[in-house]
Order: sequence, then structure tokens, then C-alpha cells
Amino acid sequence: MSLLEINSFAAGHWIAPGPGAREIENAVTGAVMARAGNDTLDVAAMLAHARDVGGPGLRAMTFHDRARMLKALATHLGQHKQALYDLSFATGATQADHLIDIDGGIGTMFVFASKGRREMPDGHVYLDGEVEQLSRGGTFLGQHVCTPMRGVAVHINAFNFPVWGMLEKLAPTLLAGVPAIVKPATATCYVTELAVRTMIDSGILPAGALQLVTGGLGDMLDHLTSQDVVSFTGSAETALKLRSAPHLLKNSIRFVAEQDSLNASILGPDAVPGTPEFDLFVKEVQREMTTKAGQKCTAIRRILAPQSQVDAVIAALSKRLAQTVIGDPQAEATRMGALVSGSQKRDVLEKAAIIGSEAERVYGNPDAFEVAGADASKGAFLPPMLFHCADPDGANRIHDTEAFGPVSTIMGYRDLDHATQLVNRGEGSLVASVITGDSDVARQIVLGAGAFHGRLYFNNRDSMGESTGHGSPLPHMVHGGPGRAGGGEELGGVRGVMHYMQRTAVQGSPDILTAIGQTWVPGGTETEAPAHPFTRTFHEVQIGETIHTAPRQVTLDDIEHFAHFTGDTFYAHMDDAAAKRNPFFPGRVAHGYLLLSFAAGLFVEPNEGPVLANTGLDNLRFMKPVEAGDSIKVRLTVKKKTPRNDEYGEVRWHVTLTNQDNDTVAEYELLTMNAFSR
Repeated sequence: MSLLEINSFAAGHWIAPGPGAREIENAVTGAVMARAGNDTLDVAAMLAHARDVGGPGLRAMTFHDRARMLKALATHLGQHKQALYDLSFATGATQADHLIDIDGGIGTMFVFASKGRREMPDGHVYLDGEVEQLSRGGTFLGQHVCTPMRGVAVHINAFNFPVWGMLEKLAPTLLAGVPAIVKPATATCYVTELAVRTMIDSGILPAGALQLVTGGLGDMLDHLTSQDVVSFTGSAETALKLRSAPHLLKNSIRFVAEQDSLNASILGPDAVPGTPEFDLFVKEVQREMTTKAGQKCTAIRRILAPQSQVDAVIAALSKRLAQTVIGDPQAEATRMGALVSGSQKRDVLEKAAIIGSEAERVYGNPDAFEVAGADASKGAFLPPMLFHCADPDGANRIHDTEAFGPVSTIMGYRDLDHATQLVNRGEGSLVASVITGDSDVARQIVLGAGAFHGRLYFNNRDSMGESTGHGSPLPHMVHGGPGRAGGGEELGGVRGVMHYMQRTAVQGSPDILTAIGQTWVPGGTETEAPAHPFTRTFHEVQIGETIHTAPRQVTLDDIEHFAHFTGDTFYAHMDDAAAKRNPFFPGRVAHGYLLLSFAAGLFVEPNEGPVLANTGLDNLRFMKPVEAGDSIKVRLTVKKKTPRNDEYGEVRWHVTLTNQDNDTVAEYELLTMNAFSR
């Protein structure tokens, strides 16, 4: 069988392996199957192509354009995922592992596409936070805005997830409007190359938006500037070497790291044998030890149980591990495949030996185990190995040594304070889980351990039916962690996008801020609509368009009728003496919701038109009471417009209610869906 030639994609061209190419072995058979790498790549040309072609092309698109692009890419990858499955078996991964890596990566792109449409504007500037009033009269204001970095994101990824590891970085990067150069780990780069080739061939991406390096980066990092970003996943040792490079430090180049960590899982004191929580705990640990043959940055490396339950956990976990079929990853019965390579297998055994100096191996013998449908002597197979540390306080290596494979260590704790001390001994992890039905236990763990972990995952009988699992990073939540885990925070929805954007404090007049953010700022210019804004389509209404209504007097009969009709007979509306004893009211006052109802009656156009629905209101505030005899009027201004689909979009209106003295009595933002056409 001929070797696969794994190409790089540089400056718009596919480049075959060349000088410096490295051989890649099949994880299952041990046979050399591919070669990748080329030391003659023109890294300067690649960076220039990204900055001069890819960056402008992406920045010309709005956030919504880029979100639609992500959705199209995810859809296209989904249509070609079988080819990725077929190739990925050579990494030692099972079909279940493919669902995490390939389907999980595609799903992550879909989530970022959705969040880009729902949470970001159809524009080029992202507003971060509310407007800050910097002057008494409101003519000088400030706001934080985010715009794309003007460089390139260099993604250095790990071997264990050749698709998800790429897409979870690529999705927020492209959504931000920044081109990417992806460098996967060589051991599994053939799967990444197929995914990149599939995306490039789709024609969906602008030129220069995505490039691929299969092999070494050469001196690329030495050519980066302060507008570039390095995003790394891998070992703490490699991360330290990269992030401490003088060129990166001198130029303050952003370095986002997600490193190996000693993740832990805690069995709550309430989760005794016979409870759903105990069974759930054992199931979660077994799954995390064996999924991807334990080659997961989020896998459980340390197992903490009440001292009285350690033996029960060892027995139950050993029983489940014994039922895990190890073998050919393509076989339907296989539950755990091979490690990614022979070198990785050797590394895991070396680290297991270090752990074994402080703990006793109580399950799994690497010298005697069964492999179904494959030759254990040729493939990178290992059995799950469970260690027990009887003295976790006196031990050190179990808290600082990660065997990146199916290896975990159980230890006992005396009480929750002790459990918290032990779980924090890892000096920072991506995730720690707690299986408990006791909310007080959960709160105590958060207070004691939250500062050491990027994510805390709690599960019990109430949530187990829908929970995604200890080891499943979700694009909605940050993925990363402090200390040993690298200090970075990937994913997290729009938070992940912010790694590739610059936050800038903008100061100026209301009109300046309105123009920059394409969102009307109170105090900014108001324009008179040529017709009632409710009669105008989404595209016809313009930001800043305003109507001022005629006043309406609020009478005592109005207040009493509203009270009896709705059942809201709160004393401030019905009892003048009681209301006067309240420091907020001068006497009987109108209901706040009566004022909102009257406001709608003042500004609504009743006839059928482009306004399809009122979908809610935000930021409602009542500033001043309204008494019987007062009058109210409304100012209605178009604040912001956001397309939602091909037929309609959301219009956000700024609504201000004032009384006869022009004092503001209420303020809120009204949301309507407006049709694109009549």
C-alpha cells in the first residue's frame, strides 16, 4: 500500500511533503501509513497571504455574514463526515470517539454560527457593555467596542482531536474576522488535512482565510506581530517553551494556552453505594478513562472518594473496566481502541511508572491483557490502569504527573475541606467534577476549589438524564483553566471570539458613539420619520428615527379601573394615607404597568403592517411616580436593527415616558419583529 502524502495548504496552494518530512504510523497496526512535513514552506508568504488577502476578505463581511459562512462550512463538513470517520480509525479512535471529535467539531461550528447571529450585530463593531456617562450633561460619553485583530491566528493543536481541536479554535477565529494558520500535531494531521481540504474545496471560505501546516512551523512564530495571536493546545512543557520565546514576549503577542492538567472527580459524601449518584460516579470515571483511550485533556486523572468508600469504588470501577472491550476500533464490539502511536504508548508507560512509585496498581496489567481483532504487539494498545494512593497527603507525583492515556489514581479524603485541598493540589485544571445530590456540598466545593479550575461539573440523579458528561467541553462555556491548565479560556460563546478581537475604549459625543456602534445612543440626533415607523419595513426604518406622541392624562378612575380589572390592588395605588407613609410615593400613584399600557396606546399604529409581533422589552425602569392628574407622553426611537432570517428582523426601540414637566417617569427598550417587505 502506498504512503499517503499529507500536504500543507500555503498561500493558496497545496504543497506536498518535502525536506524534513516525517513518517506517520497507523495506531492499530503500527505500520507506516503516511508522511507529512516540508521544511521549505515560505512562512513569510503565508503570513502575508493571511494578513493581506484573508484578513481584508473576512473583515469586509459582517458578523452575521461570517456566522452564515460557519453554518455553511459545518453543513458541508457534515455531508462529508463519513470519509473523516473512515480515515480516523487509523488514529486508534472508535466510532464513538469519532462522534466526539468529528461530530463534536461540526456541532461546535453550528453553535458559533448560531451565537454569531443571535448575540452579535449584523455589522463590523461589537459593543462590549453599556454606554458610560462621562459628563454631567451627557454630551461626552464612553463605550467599549471590539474590532478584529489585523493579523493572523496561528493555531497549534494537539494530536488527540484532529477535527474538534481545529474547529473549536477556527470557529471563533473566523467569526471574529481573523484568518487562521492551522498546525495540527503530525501524528494525526492526515485527518485534519482531509477536513481542511473539504472546507477549501467547498468554495465557502474567502481566499486566505485558512491555511494548513502539516509538519513543523519553522520560524513562523518569529515573524509574528502584536496584531497576531498564538493559540496552543498541548503539554505544559511545550507551552512554556513557546510562550517564553523572546520574540513573543518582546512584542506582547497574545498567547492562549490550553495545557494538560490533573483533572479530578469527587464522589460526594452523600453518594454511597446503592444510590444513583454512586453508580453515576463509577460510570463517569470509567467513561473518562476509556474514551479516546484516555487521551483527552479533560479526562479524569485523580479520583477522590470518602475514605470509607474507596474500596467500594475500586471494586465497582474494576468491574466496569473489565467489561471494556479493547481492540480493533472498527469492530462494533470495541469500546476502547489504541493510543495514537507507539511513542505515545511508551510515554504513558513511563508516566504510569512514576505514578506507581507512590500508588499501587489495583487494576490493569500492561504486560497481560486481551486485544480483540488486532495484534497487541504491533498496535499502540494499553489496558485501563487504575492506581490507589493510600497517602495522598504525603504523595507528590500523583498530583503533578499526567499519564496521557487510560490511567487514573483513586485516593480517599476525610472531609470536604480535605477533598478541596487534594483537588487543588493539581495546581489548576480544565475541569473537576462532583457527583452529589447535596447542594451545600456543591456550594462548599465552588467556594474552596473554584479558583483552581476552569470548569466545575456537578451531576446527580436530577440532571444525569440530560448532562453531557465530565469530559465534554461545550462551545457555550469557557474551556481552559488557571495555572497548570495554561491560564487560557477558549470557547465560551462570544467570550471565545474576544480572544481574536481588540477591546478599545471609545469616547465622544452621542452621535459619534451612535455612528461607531450603529446603535442609537440617548442624546444623539433624532430624525423625524416620513411616516409612522410601524408602517415602515425593517429596511425602511432608520436608526435614530423618532416620533413624539401627544400627551395623555392619567385619572383616578384610570388607576382604580386598572386595579380592579387586573387584581393589582397594591396599597400604593388604592390607599392615599398608606402611600404617603411610603418614602417612594407622594400619595396614590398609577401602576407602572398601567403607564406601559397607556404608552403602547399612544405610539402603536393599529393597522396591519410590517410590524409582526412585540417580542418583549428590556431594561425597564420606573424613575418617577405618576399621580392622578399628571400627563404622560412618549418618545419612541429606533435604537438598533438586527436581521433574524430571510423574512424579518428585530427592531429595538428606545422608549421614554415623560410627564407634563418633561421629567422622565419610565424608560425601556421595546423589541419588535419587522417584515422585510410589505
